[in-house]
Amino acid sequence: MPASRRFLVRLVHLWGRWTRSVTLGVRAVVIDADGAVLLLRHTYVPGWHLPGGAVDAGETAEAALLRELAEETAVTPTAPPRFHGLLLNRNLGARDHVAVYVVTHFARGEVRVPNREIAEIGFFAPSALPPDTTPATRRRLGEVLEGRPAPAHW
Repeated sequence: MPASRRFLVRLVHLWGRWTRSVTLGVRAVVIDADGAVLLLRHTYVPGWHLPGGAVDAGETAEAALLRELAEETAVTPTAPPRFHGLLLNRNLGARDHVAVYVVTHFARGEVRVPNREIAEIGFFAPSALPPDTTPATRRRLGEVLEGRPAPAHW
């Protein structure tokens, strides 16, 4: 990622920390019928991640999850997502929290990638994740797939 883009991403995060007392994001562990997991690669940060994003003002975490899934991946849950945990993400400061949900029943529409935000999307067998899958993504997948509870920290 170019230095100018990294700087811009960092600047946006700093602005969010300065203007909000607490930030809240959501991530989804989407698992298909064959046990493959959905990951995506953004255009503005390196690595493969779980789909998700910020919870907007006046929006519930679950509503944000549904919106982000639709926008990023064209996935629509057909059963309520299961809450996995609320984790403190110290990487972005002492006030950033991430709500993680598990989605196992869903319909999938067509999403056009690459686009401004998403470079690639794919379902991967847990034993064959892309090499640059982020460590936090690997930890969340391990917890969910092995039935372990979410830890306190991202």
